[in-house]
Amino acid sequence: TAGFSGPTVMEFINYSIFILYFQVLKAFDYVSPWKGQQQMYKLDIGWPKIPEYFTGQTFCVARGDNVPKVLVFSEEGYFLYSWNDTVEMPHGIFVLNTAMDSSVWITDVGTGKYGHTVKQYSPSGKLMQILGTPGNAGSGLIPLQFDQPADIFVEESGDIYVVDGDGGMNNRLLKLSNDYREIWLAGANGTGIGQFKIPHSVTVDPVGRVWVADRDNRRIQVFDKVTGEWLGSWSSCFAEDGPYSVRFTADYKYLIVAQLNINQLAILAAPLVGSIGDCVMVQTIQLADETKPHLVDVDMKSGAVYVAEIGAQQVQRYVPI
Repeated sequence: TAGFSGPTVMEFINYSIFILYFQVLKAFDYVSPWKGQQQMYKLDIGWPKIPEYFTGQTFCVARGDNVPKVLVFSEEGYFLYSWNDTVEMPHGIFVLNTAMDSSVWITDVGTGKYGHTVKQYSPSGKLMQILGTPGNAGSGLIPLQFDQPADIFVEESGDIYVVDGDGGMNNRLLKLSNDYREIWLAGANGTGIGQFKIPHSVTVDPVGRVWVADRDNRRIQVFDKVTGEWLGSWSSCFAEDGPYSVRFTADYKYLIVAQLNINQLAILAAPLVGSIGDCVMVQTIQLADETKPHLVDVDMKSGAVYVAEIGAQQVQRYVPI
């Protein structure tokens, strides 16, 4: 990295990988209800190139005491740079790439002076925007407050979806406009329709639906992105463990779901239009014991799946076959 002066916008499109190195896994072990379905992914055992950069637990970014909180790698697995300022305890991360710019959004679940916030950074780590009230947990909307916000999804329009929180006072899904005002709010603590027990991850599909990993209720709930109306839920796939993370594959045909307590990735069939229907498990990827996959992300160009693992303190990459 000698002489490195920071990424251009186009370079950063291939940079936004904030994760760890690989560990030997159990063989892929799945039972598919879709006859003839072939293995979809293989582990990239050569990624990253130098695993020694990772010394802290990995949620969606590297974290720990006296180590960089955010590590950035090239798509090929080479370490590029890191930053640590204004990040206390990162939990979820989202990279927005548009034709004009790129930005990095991080949810901070810390309880100190930087915590209970969602922060926007430039690709090089310059703090650009803080959502929430730093250091103060709350449920307010004016001014905006969070309590351990778990994950974020940002559309090209600038609309923002935040699931709040990861064990705090809030159990809600909040949609904000590009000027950070509330558009709609869904959820409360509970087990009923539209209620949550630790909403842990959020993503949006191309046909206007918002998918939320309702972790401790062991289900995925789906909402209309325009109105916030509840559209349906899946629970039959999560009898053993709740969903910790939800991300679509690059073709939007499947959902990749992390299940931390059983060390598993589930690949679910995604309904492209119409009714949500029932949950269909296509394949599972069984990880090693105590790996504890926490949050995942998908490269929407190459289709590669990145898995942040808090037990193994690493990130692994799976590539399509």
